[in-house]
Amino acid sequence: MGAAELAADEARAEAARAGIHVLPISTPFLVGKVNLYLIDDDPLTLVDCGPNSGKALDELERALAEHGRRVEEIELIVITHQHIDHIGLVDVLARRSGAEVAAFDGLVGYLGDYPAAAELDDEFAVALMRRHGIPPDVAEALRAVSTAFRGWGSGSTVTRPLADGARLQLRDRTLEVLHRPGHSPSDTVFWDAERELLIGGDHLIKHISSNPLIARPLTAPGEPVPTPEEAAANRPQALRTYQASLARTAALPARLVLSGHGDPVGDHAALIGERAGMTDRRAAKIHRLLQERPLTAYELAQRMWGNVAVTQAFLTISEVLGHLDLLCDDGRVRELDDGSVARFEALTAP
Repeated sequence: MGAAELAADEARAEAARAGIHVLPISTPFLVGKVNLYLIDDDPLTLVDCGPNSGKALDELERALAEHGRRVEEIELIVITHQHIDHIGLVDVLARRSGAEVAAFDGLVGYLGDYPAAAELDDEFAVALMRRHGIPPDVAEALRAVSTAFRGWGSGSTVTRPLADGARLQLRDRTLEVLHRPGHSPSDTVFWDAERELLIGGDHLIKHISSNPLIARPLTAPGEPVPTPEEAAANRPQALRTYQASLARTAALPARLVLSGHGDPVGDHAALIGERAGMTDRRAAKIHRLLQERPLTAYELAQRMWGNVAVTQAFLTISEVLGHLDLLCDDGRVRELDDGSVARFEALTAP
């Protein structure tokens, strides 16, 4: 066993001594297993739920049994963010256990009517892809794939909405609720100041960058919902938002970050610094690619990732658009909008 594996094992052991047990659960996605966390406290708490599948449920039941627990004993389910590998089993688990469901207050409407929210997500994604140069047939094909994936998710009534800065009180610990949007609009982390431990979801992952995916803004129940085209034209600046969230997290005196995928993170501030350097280098590359002529985000993605820009079009244009936002803010690039497809033009030399 290498030094990295030993360090990861010790980090998990440290978390276990604090009453937090990692439960890795399989997903059907490229990211691999998702980490759920069982907090052995009062109330007995499960952080995140895994995808909505029989395999995931079987694995979760076995993992709980290893700690002498059953689904029916769970008293509180905490959701870190809206992605389907984290919310999938929430309905099944809440029904079987009768547990309360705690999530960022902006997710109340989303989880309360998950099918409608997922449909709006897909409509927004198609509008965004078409606006940024992805051919209509490719956009619709990707929408069909996304629609097929919806079954991996589910919704539930959020019985404990959590505001940014609120405190989640358990018998043996207090968890401060910190909204950290960027990877998704709803990303929420939970800070245990006494133990200097952060339950981070997908906000910070050791082995891969947490892509700041462009998503439609969350809306409260009864709040007007913009059309997909309006939302795409006024898209959130996900990478800029993510950078601000990471800066706030870097300032925390955390000894350990428990992530939604992979190993725990030790030196979180150093990792955040590394990711900032990666962002700068990618922005510089995009700036160089624009020197010849204006390009769409899709054309840039193709130049950077080839066919991956077709098979994972939404992911790659989210990456490109995030960096273009930084370049536009810095005055190095501007957006050219003819009312149908947006292109980007370099204003300065590399």
